[in-house]
Amino acid sequence: MPPNRRPVRTIAQLAALALVMGGCARSDIQEAAAAPPSSPAASAADWSVYGGNTDHTHFTTLGQITPANVKNLKVAWTFDTQAAFKGSEMQANPVVIDGIMYATTPTLHVFALDAATGKQLWIFDPNNGQPPSSRFRHRGVVVTGDRVIFNYRYKLFALNRKTGTPIPGFGGDSGWVDLREGLGRPAKDISVSASTPGVVFEDLLIIGSTVPEQLPSAPGDIRAYELATGKLRWSFHTIPHPGEPGYETWPPDAWKIAGGANAWAGVTVDPKRAMLFAATGSASYDFYGANRTGDNLYANSVIALDARTGKHVWHYQVLRHDLWDRDLPAAPMLVTVTRDGKPVDAVAQITKTGHVWLFEREKGAPMFPVEERRMPTVALDGEQPASSQRFPTLPLPFARQQLTRDELTQRTPEAHAAALKTFEEYNPTHPYEAPNVSKGTIIFPGVDGGGEWGGPAFDPGTGLLYVNSNEMAWLLKLVPRNDKSLYAATCAGCHGDNRQGGAGGPSLVDIGQRRTADQVMTMIREGNGRMPAFGAAMDASAMKEITEYLMTGKVMTSAAVLKSPYFLKYRTAFFDIFLDHEGYPGIKPPWGTLNAIDLNTGKTAWSIPFGEYPKLAAQGITNTGTDSYGGAIVTQNGLLLIAATTYDNKFRAFDKATGKLLWETVLPAAGNATPSTYMVNGKQYIVIACGGGKNGAPSGGTYVAFALP
Repeated sequence: MPPNRRPVRTIAQLAALALVMGGCARSDIQEAAAAPPSSPAASAADWSVYGGNTDHTHFTTLGQITPANVKNLKVAWTFDTQAAFKGSEMQANPVVIDGIMYATTPTLHVFALDAATGKQLWIFDPNNGQPPSSRFRHRGVVVTGDRVIFNYRYKLFALNRKTGTPIPGFGGDSGWVDLREGLGRPAKDISVSASTPGVVFEDLLIIGSTVPEQLPSAPGDIRAYELATGKLRWSFHTIPHPGEPGYETWPPDAWKIAGGANAWAGVTVDPKRAMLFAATGSASYDFYGANRTGDNLYANSVIALDARTGKHVWHYQVLRHDLWDRDLPAAPMLVTVTRDGKPVDAVAQITKTGHVWLFEREKGAPMFPVEERRMPTVALDGEQPASSQRFPTLPLPFARQQLTRDELTQRTPEAHAAALKTFEEYNPTHPYEAPNVSKGTIIFPGVDGGGEWGGPAFDPGTGLLYVNSNEMAWLLKLVPRNDKSLYAATCAGCHGDNRQGGAGGPSLVDIGQRRTADQVMTMIREGNGRMPAFGAAMDASAMKEITEYLMTGKVMTSAAVLKSPYFLKYRTAFFDIFLDHEGYPGIKPPWGTLNAIDLNTGKTAWSIPFGEYPKLAAQGITNTGTDSYGGAIVTQNGLLLIAATTYDNKFRAFDKATGKLLWETVLPAAGNATPSTYMVNGKQYIVIACGGGKNGAPSGGTYVAFALP
């Protein structure tokens, strides 16, 4: 038995603990399915890793809360982090072990609570009391042995689990591991963080990364660190180096300057097979790839590695030479399905395009037929789109695949007219048409959907996969890079031509009221999360000039950086959701759905609209669906529990077999996270992080736990 686990006295508890800890054999699943639901007499059960178990199935055998009594759920406790600020988010899936809950705040402080009462036990501030330089998107921590492991920007910390203080010697004298090190480029010149917790395998922490989507960007290496010391044990180059398989799918020197292809949504481990699975994002820059011609392995791929060594086992590239920011948005899920009456271990992967890929686990062969389709190849000069792409024929997509005039909103005549005007301006001809400068591009499904980072849930007893889907189109416009000013060359691609935002980044018009000049210059030099670090691309005088412009609005005329290989001929001019004149989606509802898909047959079991806009609901326009972020948990005894919806702030329970709504409640802010469920002292709790902040929704900073009276 691993350390720090209570004795297990019943078959039901044993099954629950095995599934919570992950890596369970098929016999464990069968035994759990045969066991009765947990009873009020059961003493304790943990939610010990991000997603509930290392399979990432979000499945639990805890059964004190049932379809019959879920309507009686009440708030058991709340914990206000008092750390929310305008635009902040809080996406953590709390870890609960031995009655203690571990999670993060909007400012990325780490805390421990009594999981039965919400009483704070300790809190750790990685920024030493300084205000955050920007918002963070962070999904939780790793708890293993005597330590809590998490990262703040590029710093990977190990904290004492009892006290919340840094463990001496982890990462050397600094007390933390520098995630910028070991990537083959000067650490000071790149921006690297990790928005999703890693996984533990034997004595290793294995982790993906978050890197900028604009250039300069860091490579998305998957890395394994020793738990005891923080020493790097192995790396897998997702942008292959000379002599490595896949190198031929990039230009010869791309490995020196290309970025992305990163497993930002996390990784998944199969301890029994000592295999690690990762799903990667697109290469940077997302929308124009003249400097990365070729298929770009291992971007947009499901990858299987030897967890002990990082050696390649198999891969499958879901999308070649991505030009639409169609990252694989969630970590792979380990499932067992039935084929010809026999159980087969598999890997399920959702996509932003609304597809579910299913692969045999050990060899990586697709388990449903795959169709190769020809793609349009007209593109900007220097660009070479892939001539074909692959699509699974089953399951059918859980999101619409092409935007036509018939799919435009009919909410009001005025809304339709506004949407039609935009549609005709962009005049889309194909869902995989390459970005251009003449009319712009409509990306549909959009870059925030169908599936998102919360990932699906899976019921091993029925073979049903549950996934919430965003039905939003996005608008993209590229323009030639302006070489008349430093700002236009380096910043306008995210922050707009006049600092106003709207090109994928926030407005900087009032940055001087929120940050000092030194803070702004540090951010330009070091980057932050998805913002590039410009230390390698410009000198100190250039950074000073941009800082002055951001602080004062004084027009700049020099462009000393444009000879850099990081700056391409085209950049983003506009990048946002396709909305009507009143700010609602420009397409017909549903604008978000919740779906149940049978992985044994590939058939859709049910699909319902998911979420509402309160103002429209007050007018009688209900069941529209909304965008949603965060995933569901599924219980053995019949429940599907999910918050996630952006605007109605609701937490809901559904009948997992039919999609019938059984219970709902309103949260203090949107629960854009995946809930956790656990048992302490014989009582089952469900907790959700209410962080809000997505797509203009109000921000929050409260954790809310529910239980039966």
